[in-house]
Amino acid sequence: MKKELRVALIWAGLMLAVAVAARFAHKLGYIDRDSVLRIVAMNGLMIVYYGNLIPKKVIPSASIRQLARVSGWSQVLSGLVFFAVWAFAPIPLAATVGTGAVAASLIGTLGYAFWLNRRAKAHRAAL
Repeated sequence: MKKELRVALIWAGLMLAVAVAARFAHKLGYIDRDSVLRIVAMNGLMIVYYGNLIPKKVIPSASIRQLARVSGWSQVLSGLVFFAVWAFAPIPLAATVGTGAVAASLIGTLGYAFWLNRRAKAHRAAL
């Protein structure tokens, strides 16, 4: 099994195990419902981890490397925002701001990819 897949499966297993443990602790009365919901903050750390890995891949094309750097940075920043608001903000605000941060990262990265593509096409047409 490839190392990347193994790491992804370990992350997924860890997230599920923590969620199940939190739910079990809630049923036993050790933690309240808000604490169970804040376990979602761990997803932000996963976004940060994978965002950090993106620019480290070996990519032959300069424009794709540029896109990978932008994508990695936007994912790291949105993951940190997601984690911080789910860890510390009120639940309704955390849901709105956390989701908005991840969505903004995705939209920004897609917009940058389309812009790079149009710029490359314009450059090829000028030649």
